[in-house]
Amino acid sequence: MKLYLLGGTLSDGFVVTPKYIGNARLIEIAVATLATDRALLLLGVPGTAKSWVSEHLAAAISGDSTRLVQGTAGTDESALRYGWNYARLIAEGPSEQALVPSPIMRAMDAGAIARIEELTRISGEVQDALITILSEKALPIPELSMEVQARPGFNIIATANSRDRGINDLSSALNRRFNTVVLPVPDTLDEEVAIVSRRVDDLGRALSLPAEKPALDEIRRVVTIFRELREGITADGKLKLKSPSGTLSTAEAISVVHSGLAMAGYFGDGALRASDLAMGLMGAVIKDPVQDRIVWLEYLQTVVKERDGWKDLYRSCHEVL
Repeated sequence: MKLYLLGGTLSDGFVVTPKYIGNARLIEIAVATLATDRALLLLGVPGTAKSWVSEHLAAAISGDSTRLVQGTAGTDESALRYGWNYARLIAEGPSEQALVPSPIMRAMDAGAIARIEELTRISGEVQDALITILSEKALPIPELSMEVQARPGFNIIATANSRDRGINDLSSALNRRFNTVVLPVPDTLDEEVAIVSRRVDDLGRALSLPAEKPALDEIRRVVTIFRELREGITADGKLKLKSPSGTLSTAEAISVVHSGLAMAGYFGDGALRASDLAMGLMGAVIKDPVQDRIVWLEYLQTVVKERDGWKDLYRSCHEVL
C-alpha cells in the first residue's frame, strides 16, 4: 500500500508512480491508523491533496473508493445511516426491501472503506450519528428491530478543511474516535514544482491537450508567485508582502498551469507562455475584487516588474487587469 501511494520500483523492475509527493511519514501514520481499526481524519487547508489521498487509500485497501458521502450543510442522517424508499414504505410498511443503505452502511456490509468529504460541513447533530458506528462497529435499525454489524475491514476516512474551524467542530466524543493527520502545504519550492509538473503532465495526457509539455521555468514562476503571496514574503526574504484572501494552494497552481496549456494548445502555437498564464493567475489571486486587486497590483509593481526575466509576465498580467 505504501509503495502504491508513494511510488517505487518492484522486484521485477516495474516502476510504480507516486500518488502523493510529500512527507512519507504522514502516509505511514495514515495506513497504521486504518490497520488499527481507528477512523482517519485528514485535515488541512484547501488544496493539500486530502481528497486525493483519501481516494487512493480507499482504492488501495478496498479496491473501491466510490463509497462516498459528500458533506454539506444540508447533509442529514440518512446520508450516514440509511434512508427509505417511501413508495415501498407506504405500500408495504418497514422492511429490508424498503431500506435504502447509505454508502457507510454498504461499506460495513462489504468490510470496506467508506469516505466522508468535508466532515465539518455537516451539522454536529448529524456528525454524532457516527459515534455508534465507529465505537461499536454496528448500525442499529430500530424500525426493523435489528442492527447491521460491520464486517472485518470496515473503516472510515474523513476529510476536513482547517479553515472551517468553528463552523461545525467535532464533538469531543467523536473526535476521540478519529486519528487526525494534518496534510501540510509542500515544504520547499522544488517539491511543489515537482507536484505541479507531475499532475499537469497527467492531466494533459488524460485530456489529450494539443500543447507541448510546459517548460519547467514557467511552472516554477507560477509556484514562486503562489508561495510568496501565501507566505507574505519574497523567496529571498528581503521584501514583506501582503497576502490575498484566497489560499493559493498547490491545487490552484495546477489549475492555472493546466488552463494555460489549454490556452496555448487551442489558441496559440502550443508552447506555454506568460500570456497564457496571466488570466489564470489573476483569477487565482483576486477573489476579493477590491482588496485582492490591490495586493496583486502591488506585487506586480514591486516584485514581478523588478525581477530579471519576468518582464513578459509583468506585461501580460497588466494587459488583462
